[in-house]
Amino acid sequence: MSKCLFALLGLIIFGGTQAMAVEEPPYISIVIDGKFEIRDYPELTIAEVSVPGGQWEASNKGFQILAGYIFGGNKGKKSIAMTAPVSLEPVGEKLAMTAPVSQSPTESGWVVRFTMPAGYTLDKLPEPNDPTIRLATVPAYRAAVLRFSGWVQQGDYAEKTEELRQLAARHGYPKATGPALLAQYNPPWTLWFMRRNEIILPVTAP
Repeated sequence: MSKCLFALLGLIIFGGTQAMAVEEPPYISIVIDGKFEIRDYPELTIAEVSVPGGQWEASNKGFQILAGYIFGGNKGKKSIAMTAPVSLEPVGEKLAMTAPVSQSPTESGWVVRFTMPAGYTLDKLPEPNDPTIRLATVPAYRAAVLRFSGWVQQGDYAEKTEELRQLAARHGYPKATGPALLAQYNPPWTLWFMRRNEIILPVTAP
């Protein structure tokens, strides 16, 4: 799917968001220090798909697949409200790595994830028509979060994740308990300086 078609799909999905806010996962902020936060997230229900290729290609295709699911591409032909952010993580990321991605994560691909709206549990979600879509429950967790603006460029995931790990350690959370997520909140046409991006890293205190 081309960048133009991806933007058009985003327009269809997000076009009315100025009049009606898109739901985001709830959380409680434990620490706020400028662009850095420690948050507590509740249990969340998600739909995700693994897509090979580079970050833009995988994000584009994964978004298309998951959007198809929530817009009726399921056994019940049921529509599910769009939420933000769209989250990505490299396939096969290992927690033991000092820097989460020491090389480009484009070799294996990315996992693209939508969080389901509040009130949806696994037993309430319709079965996807696309067998590559996985439905799952993410247990409640604490996360370190780094917020940044602009278009996400190649290498930003690794650079921002390492910055976040250092900030988390300085705030008493040196241990990651899962891979970092790249969360993008805006429709494709949002100007670069107005874009909201986050790296979200599950953590625990020592």
